[in-house]
Amino acid sequence: MSSSLRFTGNQDADDLLNDNPLALLIGMLLDQQFPIERAFLAPYLLQQRLGVHLDARDLADMAPSALVDLFSQKPALHRFPKAMAERAHSLCVFLVEHYDGNPDNVWADVSEAEILRDRLLALPGFGDKKVKIFVALLAKRFAVAPHGWEVVCGMYSAPGFNSVADLDSPAALAQLRKQRSDARRKT
Repeated sequence: MSSSLRFTGNQDADDLLNDNPLALLIGMLLDQQFPIERAFLAPYLLQQRLGVHLDARDLADMAPSALVDLFSQKPALHRFPKAMAERAHSLCVFLVEHYDGNPDNVWADVSEAEILRDRLLALPGFGDKKVKIFVALLAKRFAVAPHGWEVVCGMYSAPGFNSVADLDSPAALAQLRKQRSDARRKT
């Protein structure tokens, strides 16, 4: 899995997102009521705290309280470290139970976007908007573009700066923030 997703301001964190599907899923999970770049930097910080490669089986086997402790260390991996650590643990347990611990299996060999949408909606912590953005991210950045992905993603499939799926640099992140700010001012 290799892509051009680059925006955290940390080369190693960006590399992890591009090369480790679990890091990408955890980053997307944490992208909620928290700055985008910090949400997606968190998997790298978690991996550093663990001292080993991020692996769904390893995280699922951990006591949820141990993961909460890792999320809570300074700097906290999220604004709500306990809740998000528990969600990350649930996500990993789900991946082990349904996808043999391999996040790639969620989107592997999926030819129809509706199937991918349904699989992602089943993941703990993934709602409709997050799923639309993640499908767009897979299509735009990782060439995982099942038939109908544009319809499933709606506005997130459009060119421009609509979501994390469009971030290939810190400048793109700044453009996304500007666009969101301009939209808020218009409403």
